[in-house]
Amino acid sequence: MDFRKKILAPVVWGNLLGMFVFVVLMVAGVWYGTMIYTHHGEIIQVPDVTKIHHSDAAVMLEQYGLAAEVSDSGYNRNLATGSVLMQHPKAGTKVKSGRKIYLTINSNSSPTLTMPNIADNCDVYEAEIRLRAMGFKIGPKEYVEGDKDWVIGVKCRGAMVNAGDKVPAEAPIVLMVGNSLTEDEQWTKDLTDSIGGTEDAYEFEPETEW
Repeated sequence: MDFRKKILAPVVWGNLLGMFVFVVLMVAGVWYGTMIYTHHGEIIQVPDVTKIHHSDAAVMLEQYGLAAEVSDSGYNRNLATGSVLMQHPKAGTKVKSGRKIYLTINSNSSPTLTMPNIADNCDVYEAEIRLRAMGFKIGPKEYVEGDKDWVIGVKCRGAMVNAGDKVPAEAPIVLMVGNSLTEDEQWTKDLTDSIGGTEDAYEFEPETEW
């Protein structure tokens, strides 16, 4: 009897109710905090910040509840230094509030590439494959005296370029390619011409009827 009285005592029920309320409040607090942290249900459409200065782009993104971060640089002679070349995520993408938008900024000079050992070291076909793989732009060839299809030299903007020189990535390079026959090809040609010449020089006289 005394045990039942103790269980049904107001103090016990009060403690149980207090514990229940505490657990409910804790669960509600965790849920609410998670909702705030993940910005549940809050969707923002990313604005287009390309072609404007990155400082102005940062202000615009902040007004949208987004953050700007410069992640890379490039070069475009038609845009002002410091302007945004590209953005990720791109304009129109739907993201949550607080999302970072990574910006590629226009630098004040063109990036450069290091010229590999091409001149007098390979033929034109191998040279073009290597140069394109490295990001070079290749312009029209210039044919000069030398072994056929052999790279005699390299030019950029009219100046000779040597291995190890820095070349603007946007400037096309000119491969100076030989247009003469190799020794073997020349020997074959000379032999063919010699045989052909002998045959051409040999004339058959018509048989005379008596």
